[in-house]
Amino acid sequence: MSVSLAQLDLVVAEARQVAEGVLLLELVSPSGANLPAWTPGAHLDVVVRPGVERQYSLCGDPSDRSRYRIAVLREPDGRGGSAHLHDHVHAGSALRVKGPLNHFELEPAPAYRFVAGGIGITPILPMIAAADAAGVPWTLDYAGRSRATMAFVDELVEAYGSRVTVHAADEGGRLDVTALDPSGAQVYSCGPARMIEALEARAAGWPRHTLHVERFEARAVTEPVYHEAFEVELELSGITVTVPPEKSILDVVEEQGVFALWSCREGTCGTCETPVVEGEVDHRDSVLTPEEQEANEVMMICVSRSACPRLVLEL
Repeated sequence: MSVSLAQLDLVVAEARQVAEGVLLLELVSPSGANLPAWTPGAHLDVVVRPGVERQYSLCGDPSDRSRYRIAVLREPDGRGGSAHLHDHVHAGSALRVKGPLNHFELEPAPAYRFVAGGIGITPILPMIAAADAAGVPWTLDYAGRSRATMAFVDELVEAYGSRVTVHAADEGGRLDVTALDPSGAQVYSCGPARMIEALEARAAGWPRHTLHVERFEARAVTEPVYHEAFEVELELSGITVTVPPEKSILDVVEEQGVFALWSCREGTCGTCETPVVEGEVDHRDSVLTPEEQEANEVMMICVSRSACPRLVLEL
């Protein structure tokens, strides 16, 4: 995982539709300065308006430090962030962003199998370019409702030919992840919850660490392991707080005036990741892999809780 916590005031150099309901934004520094470096899989936290932040994957070229590229899907049933960007942001608009952050790193592998659903193509694009530049074999399965709604689909097919398989539902090309076979490749996937859940079920029989996913939305909420209030010692701050069942650790930490980074408050972005010194965590985020959760070294304090009466955090 790589993390940069820079806050940048950028300008929209270009805003254009690249598919039905998908707006591509190119962001540059007002001074023309190079932007912080990033790697495939990284995202930005975009400050849509005060108090409202949304995460968007970087889908451009990491070697081009002059600009960031993000693609925004208009979500009619969303919370208004994407609609605001579609309706009010244009070339010349100012945008404040935080990052880049990366919880979806592309690890070295002998081969890759990329699986994208809808706007989930965005973090996959720079991964494909990196694999191709390194001469590593790869294939892409790209699923969507129709080609008209699938951003960058024509460019991908034109550039890479048979390595790209398009699964457009309106053409009868639905993606069957239950038949997917990694054949020794590492599988990287981003897309809707149903697709990711089906892939995770399919991967149950694969070697460990074969599947790597990024989610659009938080996992379904389950009952907490520990139903009572619990104590959290904030080791660096020198205080101990009590977290009641109806509040998150982040809520209580903020009430005590302790500074903690956060963005989504849903366990999907990874910004509030905090080292665990002592105690067992009830991991409820959608960022950490099962192996990372089992290691119990960090937690997302916006949603994860304690599985025991007391935690000690490096905060």
